[in-house]
Amino acid sequence: MLSLPYVEPSGFPAETASPLLLAAPTLRAGHDPLRHILLGSPAAVEQAINRLHVVQYAEQFRWSRIIQVPPTGLVISPRQGEVMRYLICDPPQG
Repeated sequence: MLSLPYVEPSGFPAETASPLLLAAPTLRAGHDPLRHILLGSPAAVEQAINRLHVVQYAEQFRWSRIIQVPPTGLVISPRQGEVMRYLICDPPQG
C-alpha cells in the first residue's frame, strides 16, 4: 500500500506558526527506500514528474498530491543513517 506523503503535526503549540513535518515512512523488510522531493513552481514540479515518467523512472500516479509549503517552512525527519544531497538546477527547455 502506498500512502504518500507522510504528513504529521509538527508538535509546536497551535498559536505558534509551525513548519510542515514530513515524517519517514515505515520500512518494509528488505527494502531501502529513496524519498524524492520536488520543490518548485507547480508547472516545474509537474514537468519533472512527467520527465521521470517518460524515462520510466517513476510512475506519475505514485507521486503525492500537491502539498503547499507553508511560509513557516518544511521539516524532513530523517531515519538513522540517512543522508541527503541537494541539487538546484534549471529544468531543460523544450
